[in-house]
Amino acid sequence: MRNPLISVNLLLYKPNFYLKPCLDSILAQSYDNFELLIMDNDSADGTVERVKEIIEQAQKEGQKIPFYKIIANKENLGFAGGHNLGINESKGELVAMINQDVILDEDFLKQAAQAFDGAEGIGSAQAKILRLKINDGNLIKTDIIDTTGLVILKNRRIIARGQGSQDGGQYDKPEEVFGVDGALPVYRREALEGAKIVIGGKKEYFDEDFFAYKEDVDLAWRMRLYGWKAVYSPGIIAWHARTSGDSEAKNYFAVVKERLKISKFAKYLSFKNQRLMQIKNEQAPLLLKDIFYWLPKEIASWIFVILLERYSRRAMRKLFEQAPLAMQKRKMIMSRKKISNQEMSKWFK
Repeated sequence: MRNPLISVNLLLYKPNFYLKPCLDSILAQSYDNFELLIMDNDSADGTVERVKEIIEQAQKEGQKIPFYKIIANKENLGFAGGHNLGINESKGELVAMINQDVILDEDFLKQAAQAFDGAEGIGSAQAKILRLKINDGNLIKTDIIDTTGLVILKNRRIIARGQGSQDGGQYDKPEEVFGVDGALPVYRREALEGAKIVIGGKKEYFDEDFFAYKEDVDLAWRMRLYGWKAVYSPGIIAWHARTSGDSEAKNYFAVVKERLKISKFAKYLSFKNQRLMQIKNEQAPLLLKDIFYWLPKEIASWIFVILLERYSRRAMRKLFEQAPLAMQKRKMIMSRKKISNQEMSKWFK
């Protein structure tokens, strides 16, 4: 895997001022063996035309342009559906999934390819992602950590490792992590194909019942169960303008404070998808082992939503509607599980 073809799948939805910096950073990559797929989730604001203009201008300036394809969706397929489409349309041995609010270091793809080179069992690679500061529509690179990978706690809360802390070299060591963050994941295609769920004749890498939020954790959990490793490689660098979650909140007061910052739609999806994810991937012995961590948190979450988040109550109804299909998917996942309970338990912190 010395010089693998990398599929760069850029998913867009009304990107506004994010579009040009993101696309420019992709076109400026030092690694040249990549294809570019651009999926627009029915932005209906001229995004597709702007993409063409940016690429045409880069060509006029003598910049080398990779093979690219623009897919204009007729509806918003969400993060899950949009990226599933991109995976199906792409051909690379590695797949880098780009959100519109990121800027890549010029060696991002080069370093990503090296992270997989000669290593057995690696299904995904996590970049050191730093925070982009937004100032009057301008994106300013900072040395504040956005994420260095996913951490799953014993209470089943998911946090971004290092989020909100100053980058002082504390995450400069390559190491294995629970999973890769959906802000900018890089996957081995073999792992994606091995982890997909085929139901009703449809291939799902990310669960489309999720639409957005937690689908990256769901896939990370499934890949773990199937025996794939996720590695953090500090040489892969990018910047991300995260719109929610300023820090890796762990106590209940900090969690509530962070939750107040996110949109109603995000709260609705997060509540529902967290439970769908657990229905699909939990192992009873481990859940029982951690009962004193997750049960109080679960009771508090339901009470909080019922009493204080009326707009999230519909998430409960939708959860019960989608639970039977999640159980079907669970049967498929558990029938292919390779990792032992003991090995899995070490990832719950």
